[in-house]
Amino acid sequence: MRHVPDPSATAGYGLGDPEFRRIRAALFAAGVATFAALYCTQPLLPTLSAAFSVSPAQAALSVSVTTLGLGIGLLLVGPVSEVRGRTWLIRGSLIVSALVGLACAVAPSWPVLLVLRGVQGLTLAGLPAVATAYLREEVSPGAYARATGLYVGGTAVGGMAGRLVAGALADVGGWRAAVAGVGVLGLLCAVLVVRLLPDSRGFRPAPASAGHAVRQLGQLLKDPVLLGLYAVGGTLMGAFIAVYNALGFRLEAPPYGLSVGLAGLVFLVYPIGSVGSVLAGRLTDRFGQRPVVPVCVAVMVLGILLTLARPLPLVVLGVAVMTFGFFAAHGVASGWVAARAAAGSGGAGQAAGLYLLCYYLGSTVAGTLAGSAWTDGGWPRVVLLAVALSAAGGLLTLLLARTQRLTTPPRQPVPVQG
Repeated sequence: MRHVPDPSATAGYGLGDPEFRRIRAALFAAGVATFAALYCTQPLLPTLSAAFSVSPAQAALSVSVTTLGLGIGLLLVGPVSEVRGRTWLIRGSLIVSALVGLACAVAPSWPVLLVLRGVQGLTLAGLPAVATAYLREEVSPGAYARATGLYVGGTAVGGMAGRLVAGALADVGGWRAAVAGVGVLGLLCAVLVVRLLPDSRGFRPAPASAGHAVRQLGQLLKDPVLLGLYAVGGTLMGAFIAVYNALGFRLEAPPYGLSVGLAGLVFLVYPIGSVGSVLAGRLTDRFGQRPVVPVCVAVMVLGILLTLARPLPLVVLGVAVMTFGFFAAHGVASGWVAARAAAGSGGAGQAAGLYLLCYYLGSTVAGTLAGSAWTDGGWPRVVLLAVALSAAGGLLTLLLARTQRLTTPPRQPVPVQG
């Protein structure tokens, strides 16, 4: 694979180009595979708790160790992608993570399963670390926000697909069949990505030196807007995962008493997250990131509060509203990170990696805390945790709206502000 920049590629692929459609389809499939694998054990938490005789908080580690492994992987993959390119990381990540996922299905014990899930998190890092940077390099500025929204929409569908497939297969063949089914789904998506994803044209390799990577990292850590966006990602993701990690325990307990498969049907609301990310991308094209993100966070908080209702339809509605708001906010915030880095010191891949590191650290910590919150205080305690995290993220977005703007360097024909 060549990473030599093409001088004719500076404008990037536009909405009408066939390569844009290939990129859109490939990254959508990649998002499905990555996030199906990442969260496939989430609907299985009550089942895993019973199968291995562990507490809800311990069962939640099957998600938390994977997000932690992903966060660690992002520290390595982001800088490597700045030197070696994006596409090979995306393709290799999908293939290897699917194989590790199949190995998880035959884990003989709880510790072995946790180790394999941690390794799977490491191997999953290739896509989320570089996807937004790849899009910024290969897609025209006028189509960038929409392309990012479509990619985030793929992650939403992946989160839904992994949970639905796992929940349905668990009712039929237990948790092992569920995890294996998601592994097969990942392999199928990997084949599509290898065939469809165009090689990089706009990638420009950074100097292959540790000193350059350290200097670049230092510049990224000096920007208060980027630091704020990293914190926004961590708090909002923490709130989102806290709700979903505890939701299975709530739906399988009285007064609902749902099976794993039936409880998993609540994840049918995930396409609403895809709609939210695409809509937010379009609004951002028109109004910019700064006024859009706080509104998305407010919608997310409203959804979390709705889940306090007892009737099941209102609980599901609350989860749907939260999902819409979360993916809308995340889609805009992740694109904002890449735009801000490009308009400042560069290093979009490293900036995306730092954002997602905080994002998944938030998931790791809050996801585990949600198990303890459920055990100690039931659903109201989970809601309190999620609202507190969301409110913190919302306050940060309001502060970021008052910060100084940067404009994109001349390479981009249409200015994008971060």
